[in-house]
Amino acid sequence: MQRQTTLAKKEEITRKWILIDATDIPLGRLASKVAVILMGKDKPTYTPNQDCGDNVVVINASKVKLTGNHPRTKKNYYNVSGYNGGLRTRTSGVMLEEFPVELVERAVWGMLPKGRLGRTISKKLYVYKDEKHEQEAQKPEMLALKK
Repeated sequence: MQRQTTLAKKEEITRKWILIDATDIPLGRLASKVAVILMGKDKPTYTPNQDCGDNVVVINASKVKLTGNHPRTKKNYYNVSGYNGGLRTRTSGVMLEEFPVELVERAVWGMLPKGRLGRTISKKLYVYKDEKHEQEAQKPEMLALKK
């Protein structure tokens, strides 16, 4: 007996709200888990050409963990003007202190598909520097990640 593959249709997709506390979780592990949830790859009805993932709220982005020498040596590019000497960089340590929300968003964006679908998926990510977030009305479920 041959089984039919079920593909998700736009009308049939139901989205949940998921809350993740980023305290002491390595940035790469956090970003990969969030990207999987945003794309919907953890669901049995995953369809590559549809946005079938859930909404994700990440709190405590300023407490994410950077391992090894990354706080001192990993460079993040933030303005490339095209002129000689126009490349501007910040280390991950500076990004974590001054722009933790952007650091987490960039890490997740790097693991999402690029193009129209990836931009749509990335709009379901909400990152906050501390514990306060604006999505209490949606009653997000807490997802505990291993530390």
